[in-house]
Amino acid sequence: MHRVLIPVALAAPPPSVPQGQVRQWHGETMGTTWTVSAVLPANRHGDEIDAGIRAVLDNVIAEMSNWSETSDLSRFNRADGDSWVTLPQNAFIVLQAALQVARDSGGAFDPTAGPLVNLWGFGPAGKRTVAPSPDDVARVRQHCGWQRLHADDVDASQRRVRQPGGLSLDVCAIAKGFGVDAVSRYLDGCGVAHHLVEIGGELRGQGLKPDGMPWWVELESPVADADAAQRTLIALLGLSVATSGDYRRYFEADGRRYAHTIDPRTGYPAAHALASVTVIHRECMMADALSTALMVLGPHAGLAFAQRHTLAVRLLVRTPDGFDELTTPAFAAMLS
Repeated sequence: MHRVLIPVALAAPPPSVPQGQVRQWHGETMGTTWTVSAVLPANRHGDEIDAGIRAVLDNVIAEMSNWSETSDLSRFNRADGDSWVTLPQNAFIVLQAALQVARDSGGAFDPTAGPLVNLWGFGPAGKRTVAPSPDDVARVRQHCGWQRLHADDVDASQRRVRQPGGLSLDVCAIAKGFGVDAVSRYLDGCGVAHHLVEIGGELRGQGLKPDGMPWWVELESPVADADAAQRTLIALLGLSVATSGDYRRYFEADGRRYAHTIDPRTGYPAAHALASVTVIHRECMMADALSTALMVLGPHAGLAFAQRHTLAVRLLVRTPDGFDELTTPAFAAMLS
């Protein structure tokens, strides 16, 4: 059974149907894969667009990857205590957005939680097969905390951030979404206005296909139980969608399953019945970060947060009989 989601209102008049053929490009970035489908105008060459996309994504890594020792983010992480580090414009924008989501969510999203992600085997340090000890968790938590970056530690006029000492930034939970937005902006600037951008399952669609249809995509559901949830299609017409779930990356030890979504407030993987969260938003950067925050908050607090912020959200909650679906009014309003 299929349902469809259609934007309630468009920020601009409906686009005209484009002329041309749909071209596709793909590759790898940020530890995952990317795909771009676009209607290529006659005055544009596919090789030029492919090179431009790769340059945009390489720049995101060069600025924001904590997996790269030479990135601007890693430069901040290595900086001496009480020193100021100037970040590139895009990295600074992402950090500001991450800190805003951290404030709004009460720390359920935290761009300083990288050492905890590492400790649990989901970061650059590599995988692990046993859970860390409570003492290790407590020790690493002392070096985390978005509150350690006070308001006067972030200088927006100069794009500078003060390193308080030993603080490690990790924007992996928002950088993919930013990358999607950045590629979309690049395509717009090249006159390739009709496109669908995807990085690791996070998507943004703009314009139409040559047949006059929008870019339809299916909302992601837990892989092992994909048939148990009702299939839902969304028209990505100037919209982005991001999904976080506990089924993507995890390890099992001593009869327990530890998913990669770490609750920065406790230092442990989020432990509740919420299997996945899908957020629909104008900006993929925000959809990416918010889906992580809601995944940490859990079904009840997450739904309340989403409703309070008027977000279009679907939550799938595990039950003995499969899944319960919880949706916000903004999500339900898009159903047709």
